[in-house]
Amino acid sequence: MRDIIEGREFLKANFLDLEAISTDQQKKLDPPPLEKSVENFISEIELPVIDFSKFSQQSLTEAFKQRRSHRKFTEQPLQLEELSYLLWATQGVKETFQREGRTVASFRTVPSAGARHPFETYLIIFRIDSLEQGIYKYSAIENKLFLLQKENDLASGIVEATFGQSFTAKSAVVFVWSCIPYRAEWRYDIAAHKGILLDAGHVGQNLYLACEAIGAGTCAIAAYNQKKMDELLKLDGKDEFVVYLSPVGKTK
Repeated sequence: MRDIIEGREFLKANFLDLEAISTDQQKKLDPPPLEKSVENFISEIELPVIDFSKFSQQSLTEAFKQRRSHRKFTEQPLQLEELSYLLWATQGVKETFQREGRTVASFRTVPSAGARHPFETYLIIFRIDSLEQGIYKYSAIENKLFLLQKENDLASGIVEATFGQSFTAKSAVVFVWSCIPYRAEWRYDIAAHKGILLDAGHVGQNLYLACEAIGAGTCAIAAYNQKKMDELLKLDGKDEFVVYLSPVGKTK
């Protein structure tokens, strides 16, 4: 019980602790890049312009009413424009801000503490029309997909990494969000970590609601093997690591 009580401290706000700390922002150090650069990719895909009229038939109230977790999906693939819509809903960039010729901040479709947006979006794609199976990274700034890996057995890899949750491999695509903590630590130092996980919840809820607009469903997952998920995406597990994932598939 003592360990549980000590673990609860993580849930509390610790901004007062910052009074004795000079953050990297206060030291006037340059902010970290808004997005991780993509190297050694196999191919890049320009995402289509979204026709929002296709996804506005259902009211927000109905989306709230219908929202639930889905673990059963049909074999119907998602269209590329539908995937583009889900990516826009979860990390879409509405506006960027420049300083001395450098993009230093962005406003997106989800809130983030201090507009730091510490997440990267990876996709484990099984059934998306016009895309081959593989692991992709989404560039929110460029609105592109980059194919990083073409694995022979992605299905068993994701099931093993999620403690046998087999529905992950029956989805059309698994959204996986990693975090790069320093993006938030630059501004908030030790107070950054509580905000990062709260921000992840905002992203997940937007995905749930956006899925309702395309006749799809999702089930957010926080139970996974940290080491295996990081290895699956080839992340270092220190400066970048998985914090949340959510399989998506058609439900009707």
